[in-house]
Amino acid sequence: MRWIFWVILALVVVLVLGLGLLVYAFVALFGLLFANWLLVRYALRNVAVERRSSRDRAEIGETVEVTLSLTNTGRYPVVWCIVEDLLSRHALLPPPARLEVRGRRVQLLGLKPGMRTSICYGLECRGRGFFQIGPAILETGDLFGLFRRWRVVTRPEYLTVYPELLPIEGFDIASRRPIGEIRMTHRLYQDPTRLAGIRDYHPGDSLRQIHWRATARTGRLQSKLYEPSSVAGATLVLDFHRESYPDSARAELGIVCAASLAAAICAQQQQVGLVTNGRDAAERIRTEGWEVEYRSREEAREAAQMRPRSDRLAPVIVPTVRSDTQLNRILEVLARLELSDGLSVAQTVIEAMPHLPRDATVVVIVPTAYEATVATLAALRQGGLAITVIINTYEPHDYAVMAGKFLEYGIEARHLRDKAGITQLCQPYVLP
Repeated sequence: MRWIFWVILALVVVLVLGLGLLVYAFVALFGLLFANWLLVRYALRNVAVERRSSRDRAEIGETVEVTLSLTNTGRYPVVWCIVEDLLSRHALLPPPARLEVRGRRVQLLGLKPGMRTSICYGLECRGRGFFQIGPAILETGDLFGLFRRWRVVTRPEYLTVYPELLPIEGFDIASRRPIGEIRMTHRLYQDPTRLAGIRDYHPGDSLRQIHWRATARTGRLQSKLYEPSSVAGATLVLDFHRESYPDSARAELGIVCAASLAAAICAQQQQVGLVTNGRDAAERIRTEGWEVEYRSREEAREAAQMRPRSDRLAPVIVPTVRSDTQLNRILEVLARLELSDGLSVAQTVIEAMPHLPRDATVVVIVPTAYEATVATLAALRQGGLAITVIINTYEPHDYAVMAGKFLEYGIEARHLRDKAGITQLCQPYVLP
């Protein structure tokens, strides 16, 4: 608004000096500037924007269609307007981008009174993640380039892209042992396919439990004894601390490994859960601050982004249960997971101990064997829990050194070298 002060000051000077013709020129200039200022100031307030997306969840390789509809509900035209539908920065950088834009999400257009137009583009999902789509930024100005306005419109939407799932080879489907074995200390339920022996009939035994051949041979009713089920799924513990992963590709490999194991265990209709020290990107969602005008495009961009960080210092936990929807819950969490600088994996395991059932294998996916991690898992092993460690490293020598630390405490270790190695995790393995 400084231009109004200078125009009025110039007009006063002209009047004092008695320059008549310049008075009319300054009045005309002032009127033109004021009309332009009013037109630009209120133009964007009459532009209604609506966004529609074909889906809010997708898998890698699928394309999400986005349509942005704009309507000028005012009585005056918008001479020009730049429309940009924002995307998360981490979705576009670094290359290769996790979301590939098909079409134009930034366009220059004009809007007559009552005019309605649309902008359509597609998002090809190249990698897993939790991405903010929108809000849209509108920019307009006058024909002389003297005034400009920016406005953030429409609430953003969020797209969840699930991680890649790879088939796990080597499952023993008959005995239903996904990875590791547990000798259960309490008979929660019995496996009728595993006969342990026979005994005399006790009142209350089911007729299906009677061993008729032994009964005929001994002349007394005999009942079958079954072994308790020795494996009841797994609790996946994923280390996603920032210091553990200097290479982001290695971190993504851990995500794919956890997702593939969860899918394989759910396919066996066993219980599965997830514990991780990563950060849930959904905790950074902003819930207010939309439909606001700004003085610059950069200021509008910064205000429209998700919060840069979350102060939550607690592990992300999906309880270990057997459910038809459990896999979707775990994939949702893994899709949104981000590297965190909060709890270490040892601290995470300690915090999550009340959520670790004793009848499930604890499968820990780590890129390195810190002393605190080894000590914590050794304590769990001595407490009766079955532990299997998957070491996420490329070099066989590094794996052998780290696996030796766990083997000292009777903890089984497997090598996760690359994506192809995920399919072989459950096959018999000999330490080199």
